[in-house]
Amino acid sequence: MLLRTPLRRLGLAAPALLLTLAQAHAQSPGPSSEPAADPAAPEAPPAAGSAPEGRDAPAAPEQAAPGGEAPVAGQDAAAPERTAPGGGAPVAGQDAAAPEQAAPGEARAGQDAAAPEQAAPGADAPVEVTVAGTRVTRTAGSAHVIKGRQLERFEHDDPHAVLGSVPGVYVRGEDGLGLRPNIGVRGVNPDRSKKVTLMEDGVPISPAPYSAPAAYYFPLITRMSSVRVIKGPGAIAYGPQTVGGTVDLITRSAPSLAAGAFDLAFGEYGYGKAHGYVGTSDGQMDVLLEGVHLRSDGFKELPSGADTGFYRNEVMLKGSYVVDPTARIKNELRLKLTYSEELSNETYLGITDADFEQDPLRRYGVSALDRMRNHRTAAALTHVIEPSRDLSVTTTVYRNDFSRVWRKVNGFRGANLFDVLTAPDSPQNAVYHAVLTGQLDSSTPGEMLLIGPNERDFVAHGVETRVRWNTATGPVSHRVEYGLRLHYDRVERRHSENGFLVLGGALVPDGGPTVVTQLNEAWTEALALHASDAVTWRALTVTPGVRVELMRSAFVDRAAGTEQTRVAQALLPGVGAYYAITEALGILAGVYRGFSPPAPGSDAHVKPELSVNYEGGARFADGPLRAEIIGYYNDYANITDVCTLSSGCLDADLDRQYDAGEARIYGVEAYAEHEIPVGQLKLPINAAYTLTRTEFLTSFTSDDPIFGQVAKGDEMPYVPRHQVSLSVGVEHERAGLNVGASYVSAMRERAGGEPMSRALATDEQFLIDASARVRVVGPLVLYANARNVLGSQFIVSRRPFGARPNAPRWIQVGVKASF
Repeated sequence: MLLRTPLRRLGLAAPALLLTLAQAHAQSPGPSSEPAADPAAPEAPPAAGSAPEGRDAPAAPEQAAPGGEAPVAGQDAAAPERTAPGGGAPVAGQDAAAPEQAAPGEARAGQDAAAPEQAAPGADAPVEVTVAGTRVTRTAGSAHVIKGRQLERFEHDDPHAVLGSVPGVYVRGEDGLGLRPNIGVRGVNPDRSKKVTLMEDGVPISPAPYSAPAAYYFPLITRMSSVRVIKGPGAIAYGPQTVGGTVDLITRSAPSLAAGAFDLAFGEYGYGKAHGYVGTSDGQMDVLLEGVHLRSDGFKELPSGADTGFYRNEVMLKGSYVVDPTARIKNELRLKLTYSEELSNETYLGITDADFEQDPLRRYGVSALDRMRNHRTAAALTHVIEPSRDLSVTTTVYRNDFSRVWRKVNGFRGANLFDVLTAPDSPQNAVYHAVLTGQLDSSTPGEMLLIGPNERDFVAHGVETRVRWNTATGPVSHRVEYGLRLHYDRVERRHSENGFLVLGGALVPDGGPTVVTQLNEAWTEALALHASDAVTWRALTVTPGVRVELMRSAFVDRAAGTEQTRVAQALLPGVGAYYAITEALGILAGVYRGFSPPAPGSDAHVKPELSVNYEGGARFADGPLRAEIIGYYNDYANITDVCTLSSGCLDADLDRQYDAGEARIYGVEAYAEHEIPVGQLKLPINAAYTLTRTEFLTSFTSDDPIFGQVAKGDEMPYVPRHQVSLSVGVEHERAGLNVGASYVSAMRERAGGEPMSRALATDEQFLIDASARVRVVGPLVLYANARNVLGSQFIVSRRPFGARPNAPRWIQVGVKASF
C-alpha cells in the first residue's frame, strides 16, 4: 500500500479538499470590490503552460518553457540552473532579475536587485528565487541560495565544501570525500545530518525522515543546479526537522530547446568524472535525461596497497506534459525518476594521533574487508493546476527506496575501539593497538576483532499538496500558502558479525557462528499541515505561519519479540517580519518554535526536541552587491540526541533517544557577495562568517560517547566557535581564475567545559582551493581544480573510532562543452 489506512484515504482526498477550500477563499468577496494591486503580482498573466519548477504562477512574471520541474515547497520561483558545462551564459533561473525597480518595501515577484543576464540559446528566462511568496532579498527570515555559477566555479564533488560557504552551516568531516555528509545548522548536532531537513526539488530525501533520519544517502552535488538553505521562521513550511533549517537541492530543468552537455574529468588518486545530459521541449512536452559517474581509487593507504576508493552512479529522467497549452486553466503533469548506486571501500576505523602524525593517510590492514554497497530508487509524480492567475495547486506523490550493506570492523570482543585509539599507550590498550597494527597476533578471545555487515532497508513515501493564493484586502497584499503532507517511512535493520583473529597482520575467521546483533523494524505514519501568509503593506512584510505535526510510530524488536508504539503531536507557530528602510536596505526579525520528532516507539516520558528560536538582523541588496548580518538565539526546552554508529554508539544503544533538557545556542551570521565589473572582466567576491556559542543548561548522563557525563554549563560537541569562508576571482568570457579559502576553529569531540587546549578536539582547519578555466574553441572549455593547495592535513574527527584526515592536495583537470 502507498499509505496505510486511514491515512491513505485521507491522502487521496486531500488535494480536492484543499483546492475546494482555496477556490472558496478566492471567490469570497473581500472588503473592497476592487482590491488594490498586489505588489507581488505580475503585471501580466503568464502564458499558458509556462510554469517552471517551484514557480508560483501568480507571483512570477517571467515566462519559462512549459513543463518545468516539480515545485519546491514554499518557493515560488523556477529552479536556478547551473551554467552549461561548456561555460556559456547562465541558463534558467540563475537569480537574475527583471529590470523593473519596485518601490521601497514592495516585493515584486520575480524581481531581483541583480541585473538580468542574457540566457543561453534554448535556456529558460532567469527567474528570482522566492521563499513564502517573497523574493530572497526581501524575505522575512534567513535564506541563502548557492547559485549555479557558484557551483560551477570550483566544481566541488564534496557537499561539505559547498555548504561551508553558507553562514550558519557547518560540517563534521569523516571520509574526506563527503560520501555521507554530517551537516549542522545553527548549533544542531551535525552527526549524519539527522537534525536538518534534507530535500531534493522539495521532496524529502533522507532514507526515513521520521523513523531513522540519519542521512546515509546524499545526492551527487555535481548534478545540482543550485542549493537553497532555509533558516528562521521559514523552516516551519518544511519538516520534520525545523530547529536548524532546511537544505533543498535543486536539479536541472529541461532546456526549452533541444540541448545537451558533457563534462569529463580525471585526476590524482584515480579520480574520474563523467557527467552529461540531453533534453528537449516542443512547448507542450519536455524531457531531460542526465547521468553522472564519479570514482576514485582513494587517498588512504592499506598495507596491501588495496583500493580504498569508491564509485558512484546516478541517473535522472525528468519529463512534463501540459494538457492544453492554450487552455485558460492550466493542467500539467511532471514525472521524475532517479536511480543511484555506490560501492565504497570505506571504514569507521581511524588511527591513533601518534600514527596520524607519522602518516595521516594510513589505514590499518584489519580494515581491508570494510565496504559499503547501497542503491536507491526514487519516483515523484506531480500535478499542477492553475484555475486562475492568483491560484495554483501542486500535488506530488513520491516514493524513495534505499538499501545498504556496510561490512566493517565493529570492535574488539574485549575492548572499545575508541578507547584503544585515543589512549593507545595505556597498559590495557597497548596490546590491542599492537594487534590493530599487525605488530602482535591475537592471543586471547578478547583480542578477537568483530567484523560484520550492517544491513538496512528503507522506504519513504507520501503525498503532499500545496495551495498558493494571491489576493489583497484594500492596500494590503497577501501571498497565502496552505500545505498538507501525508507520509510513511520505515527502516528494517539486520546487523550481524563474526569473529576474526589477526595472524601475521592478516584477518583469519575464528570459525565461530555468526551472531545477530540487531533485528528490528521501526516505522512512522505522519500527517503534517502548515499555513503561512506573507502580508505586505507599503514597506512592511509580515509572514505569520503555523505547522502541525501528528505522528504514530512503532519499534518492533524481532529478536526479543516485542513491539512498542507511540503517538506524538506538535504545534509549531512562527512569525517573521521585514521592513524596507530604503529600496536596498531592510531589517528583519522573527521567532518560531523548533521541533525534532521523538525516536519511534520511545517511552511516553521521552520528549520531542522543542525550542523557541529568535533571529534579527539587517540585509542590503543593491544590484550584484548583497550583504547581511543576522543574530540568532535558540532556547531549548528539551534538546535531544539519537544514538548512531557514526557517533560511536554500540548496538545496544543504537537509535535510542536521550533527553538532554534545557540548552541554548546563539550566534551571529554575516555574509557578503559582489561581482565587480572591470571593463570586460568580472571580479566575484563571496565572504561568510559564523560565530556560534552553545551551552547545556541541565546536567545529564548519556550513553552516546559524544556527550557522556554532562554538567550544566558544558559546551556541545562538533560545533565550531568560528567559521570563515572567502572566495575571490577574475572572470572573462574566455577564461577565469577563482581562489577560495576557509577556516574552521577546533571543535570539541565530547561535551565539556575545559579549555580547548586540554579538551579532546579536532584540529583547526585552514584550506585553500583554486580553480581555473579557459575556453579553447566554441563551447569547448578546459578547466583545472586544485583541492587543498597547501597540502595541509588535519584531524577532522575521531568518531566513531580514531583520528580521521581531510583529503590531501588533489589536482583534477577536465573538459566540458554544451551543444
